[in-house]
Order: sequence, then C-alpha cells, then structure tokens
Amino acid sequence: MAVKRVKGSFALIDSLVRHGVTDIFGYPGGAILPIYDELYRFEAAGKVRHILVRHEQGAAHAADGYARATGKVGVCFATSGPGATNLVTGIATAHMDSIPMVIVTGQVPRHAIGSDAFQETDIYGITLPIVKHSYVVRDPRDMARIVAEAFYIASTGRPGPVLIDVPKDVGVEEFDYLPVEPGSVRLPGYRPTLKGNPRQIGQALKLIRKAERPLLYVGGGAIAANAHAEVKELAERFHLPVTTTLMGIGAFDEHHPLSVGMLGMHGTAYANFSVTECDLLIAVGARFDDRVTGKLDEFAARAKVIHIDIDPAEVAKVRMPDVPIVGDVRQVLIDLLNRSTEEGDPVSPGQTQNWLERIDRWREDYPLEVPHYPDKLSPQEVIVEVSRQAPDAYYTTDVGQHQMWAAQFLKNGPRRWISSAGLGTMGFGLPAAMGAKVAVPHEQVICISGDSSFQMNLQELATLAQHRINVKTMIINNGWQGMVRQWQEAFYDERYSSSNMEVGMPDFVKLAEAFGVKGMRVESRDELSSAIAQMLAHDGPVLMDVRVNRHENCYPMVPNGHSNAQMIGLPERKKLEKATELIYCSNCNVKNVASNRFCPDCGTKL
Repeated sequence: MAVKRVKGSFALIDSLVRHGVTDIFGYPGGAILPIYDELYRFEAAGKVRHILVRHEQGAAHAADGYARATGKVGVCFATSGPGATNLVTGIATAHMDSIPMVIVTGQVPRHAIGSDAFQETDIYGITLPIVKHSYVVRDPRDMARIVAEAFYIASTGRPGPVLIDVPKDVGVEEFDYLPVEPGSVRLPGYRPTLKGNPRQIGQALKLIRKAERPLLYVGGGAIAANAHAEVKELAERFHLPVTTTLMGIGAFDEHHPLSVGMLGMHGTAYANFSVTECDLLIAVGARFDDRVTGKLDEFAARAKVIHIDIDPAEVAKVRMPDVPIVGDVRQVLIDLLNRSTEEGDPVSPGQTQNWLERIDRWREDYPLEVPHYPDKLSPQEVIVEVSRQAPDAYYTTDVGQHQMWAAQFLKNGPRRWISSAGLGTMGFGLPAAMGAKVAVPHEQVICISGDSSFQMNLQELATLAQHRINVKTMIINNGWQGMVRQWQEAFYDERYSSSNMEVGMPDFVKLAEAFGVKGMRVESRDELSSAIAQMLAHDGPVLMDVRVNRHENCYPMVPNGHSNAQMIGLPERKKLEKATELIYCSNCNVKNVASNRFCPDCGTKL
C-alpha cells in the first residue's frame, strides 16, 4: 500500500471511515478544531455524516443508542476540558451496560499537557474507572493503529467504551500515513475466551436434565452476543421458563408461553416467585445485579446455579455458581445444544410440567394490572396503547416509574429495547432515541420519558429539528420525580422533599414548537388512541405531553433488603377461594395455596 503524507486529523477520520463509521455525534471546540476541519472535507465528500448535538452528554447517549440498536460501535466527539467532562455520564452509562463505543476527545497541545492550560482536563485519568481502555495519542504515526485497536477492544469480548484523547498539535502534524485495516490488529495481552470449557458444558447439561423446577435467567449478554435464537431453542428443547433482566429484555419473545417477563425490584410477581422457588438457575449473560437479586442470601437460595458469561470477572463475583462457563454466550449455547443433540435428550415434556403449571397459577393469581380511572389516565394504559399501535418499534426510555412500566408492558424484539439499566441515567431517553433513529432510519423509534427526566436533555429537540430526525417522544407526565415520590411515600413517611416538579414545569407543547417540533397534549382517555395514531403518522419529530394520574405507583415492588418473594403492591389474588387446599401464613395469617413455599405477602416460609 502506498504511503501518503497527511495530518494526524486525516489519519483519524480516514481510519474511522475504514472501520465502517457513517455517523458521528459531537460538538466542536478549540482543541478539537483540527479534527473538525478534516471532518468538514470528509462530510463534503459524502463519506461520513456529523450530527451536531446541543450538549456533549447528548452526543454520548446518541452514540450509545446507535450502538444498542445495531450492535455496531457508536462514535462521538467532544473538545477538551468541559466538553470532555460533559461526556462522562454518557461514558459511565455505556460502561455499566457494556455498550461498544469509541469516544474521541480533543486535548491541549502536547507541550501544554500538565500545565493547567486553558480548557485542560485529564480526561484520560478521569475516565479510567468507566472505560474498557484508554489512549492518549502522543505521535500521529500511532493514530491508525490506535483507532483499529480501539474498535477491536470496544466490540470484542465484553463490549464497552474506549477513549481516544488527541492533543491539538497531533491533529495538525504531518507524517507518512500507512492505514491499518479493520481486523488486522493483534493484541497478545487481550484474548477474550470465546469457547466454553467442554467439561463444564457437560456438567451443565447434566444439571439441566435433572432439574424439575429450572429457570432460564437471561441478561444483556445475550443481546450483545446476538444469542436470541439459541436462547429460544434452549428454552423450547428443555421446557424452561424464561425470565430476563432489564438489559435482557428482547432476548426472548415475551409473547411466548415460556416467558415470565422481567424479574427483580419491579419485575412480575410470577418471575420473582419462580426465581425464589426454582431448583436450577441458568444465568445467561447476566451479572446478578442487586436490583435483580434483592436480599442476596435468599435469591434462588435452594437452586443450583449455572453461570454463562464472557467476562470471567463476573463469574462468582456475586453468586458462586455450581457450574461456571466462561465464553461467548451464543457460542456456548450452540455448543451446549449440539452436545445435547449428539447425546440425545432424555428430558420429557412432562419433567417440568408441574412447574410450568405452578408458574401459570402465579401468572393468573398475580397479573400485571392496568388501572382504569373514570376521570384520569393511568400511565400503564398509555404504554399499553402505544405498544398496541407500534408493536415493532424501537423504544428508548428515560429512568424512573415510566421506565419500569415500559419494561413491564412493552413486548420488545431483539435490540428494540434501549434503556439505561446499570447507571440509571435520567436524560438518556431522548438522545438515545436520536442515535437509534439515525442507525435505523426506516424504523419507528419512540422515546418513553418522564416530565423530570425529559428536562435533563430537552435541548436535543434542536438536534431533532435541525437534522429532521423523526423520533416520537411521549412524556408520561405526573408532575413528580415519580420514583422518588413513590419511595418517599413508602419509606419516608410521605415527606416529599424536593420531588414535586409542578412549579416551573414548562408548557411542553410550546417548548416543542419553539424548537420547530410538533407538540401535542393528551389529557383524557377519549383523546389517547387517536392522538397516538396522529403522532405516529406525522412526518417529523413529535413531542407528546400525556397527563396521567399523579399518584400512581409502580408495582409490584421488592423493597430494599427484602427477598424477591416479599413484594409489596401485589394485586388481589384471583380465584384463590376456589383452590382446593389453603394454608395460613404463620406470620401475617394470609391465605395461601398449598403449593406455595413462601408467603407472597410477607415472604415467610410456609
């Protein structure tokens, strides 16, 4: 390949384009101007598109949403100092949820580093705990190699964000450029384990074949590995009920009869009872997060555990498995299924039949309920209606009650659920939807937000308007920081300290129109269906303000320090009186069906 004399900024943009980058989200500034000057030429040539955000945090979340929707590496730019530090929340969000991103920041010239120069911050040091890897480009001749390594590291093994910090003078220095093509880098110290240990896979099969009350517990690792088909085949072959984490939503079809929905703090009652009562827990790409486990020593306390994960640091970090398998989730499941086929399956459909029937009784007795009030909308019915009209859309959320209702009632396909799980970042939804829509321009993209979360990055309405990014945003507006209010009601004797958002709340319709975005307001049930249809049909971005019951709480809920069986807010059990055998809880005297081992009202062992 011929050597070409170029500047460091050319090497950066050219390397990004060679790695398949078509869209970059960012905001310029002094230290990164040499890179933006080169970006101008590449844009003019039609090789890449830059989406100008209104705040650098929006750039990070947009790159994150782009990556979640596609599985590709998302890319964002920011300048040095405050530009770089404004990315930090977005980087931490991606890190917690294992999202592949490459973040490029400008930096003061090499000779000024460490001198407290104007707009200098040590973004390399600041972000060390929240990235998978970091680089400071000290020599432009390293640029192509660094970009190639960054993409390889971000997208392989357990995905994550990688930072490239580029001093200003590196961007303008000329050198003899030799491109580094994707896939050509070799990092001897970085070799993710992809194949699971055959002996461990054999041990896992033995446990699965013996289990009478198994549960398949699926996390975000199954999404990252594109293991949806293998999860389905495993569940169907061994008649396994399937529960997902917040990150795992979409990895298994929730319309499937084996699905028990999401588990954890606001999971379904039947998922939480299932994990409490199971005798085998098969964790696939999940990390035993505290919002899932509740009181850890009572989480699947009587179950043997198989843990499949690509990151060895996650195995036995929280729960010691009986069979640990380190490897790529999809590859491990393929090997397990192939071995099962080779050895033959002695498992009969009847082996888990009693268990599945028991789960079905829980499903019938403790359903997710959609309240209907005579004079006001419930948040749940709003989400159910938009899901009915746009069942195949990509959905992003912000964080809070609306996020949990969306998780409970939307039935998402693979990669069509995009939500900040580990960090719980308010302000994520709108810019993430922006990134997702850029990634999948011909798909419907809907952001479910709350009135508090939305105000954290509302400036990105300008980005939607400028670039005609056709995102539909629905604000589930109850005038509160809803989840904060719910906790204050339940655990702080109704002392609503700084959680009411009514005073100072903008007129969201006028706000949208000020940015050149269509604004809508819905206040009654009679308006809801037609308004959603109008929103979805509009050719352009829409902001819909939906006024809902101000005092609705999100249930079921597992309080802190309690087991998953100790949920509050459960619906009245249906058909309980028809049960042939009832037993009374020794602690709270509530009637239970005889098949229960734990009282669902107080969690006491029966």
